[in-house]
Amino acid sequence: MPQTRTPLTLADHFKILALIADLRATRKPVHLDLFCCQGGASAGYDRAGFAVLGVDVDNQPRYPFAFVQADAVEFLARYGHLFDSVSASPPCQAFTLAQRIQGNTHPDFIVPIRALLADLDRPSVIENVPGAPLVDPVVLCGAMFGIHTYRHRLFETGGGFTFTAPEHPEHKAPTVKMGRKLKPGDFYHAVGNFQGVDYVRRDLDMPWATREGLRECIPPVYAMFIGAYLLAHLRP
Repeated sequence: MPQTRTPLTLADHFKILALIADLRATRKPVHLDLFCCQGGASAGYDRAGFAVLGVDVDNQPRYPFAFVQADAVEFLARYGHLFDSVSASPPCQAFTLAQRIQGNTHPDFIVPIRALLADLDRPSVIENVPGAPLVDPVVLCGAMFGIHTYRHRLFETGGGFTFTAPEHPEHKAPTVKMGRKLKPGDFYHAVGNFQGVDYVRRDLDMPWATREGLRECIPPVYAMFIGAYLLAHLRP
């Protein structure tokens, strides 16, 4: 359910420092998740053993972890050094095929985020869609993890951190056509005004998310997998 909290913003400098201190008090590695939306990736890092703070330019009342409403690039520049690791999922519209076909233009956040992360020298992951200009990305697919959507996503690593993807199974199951009711075991493509929101919530293990949040999310199981590698990197 949506939370009624008033989010912190960049104007709340000392409250942000106190929030990060509270996360440190958990004695877990503290992870920064930029462009967090409703928290799919954050949930995975949390389940992997991190204390997570999410940042998004829009208020995210359904986001279930510590949260600051802010421009991700500016937040990273100010506070990135206070975190053990960082992930970023910049908006993908600049790189989707549909937007290119329509001739639409969107800002590219990958370049400034990559530059800041390089200066920060923390273990990091930048996520985006196939077609995005990521460097030597690792591809993850839902079929690797037993969920019922293929949803390929690319992950560029940095700060000395790398991980290896599981074996990529063949895509044998057909995806149900848009608008048709989903039955147990069906593979789906959660885009647009897709049907079966409750089914997708259960499959992705995101019971708090709306249809929009499910459309945009990184499946938590992807980030949980990456998070296990991150923990091993931070605690060799």
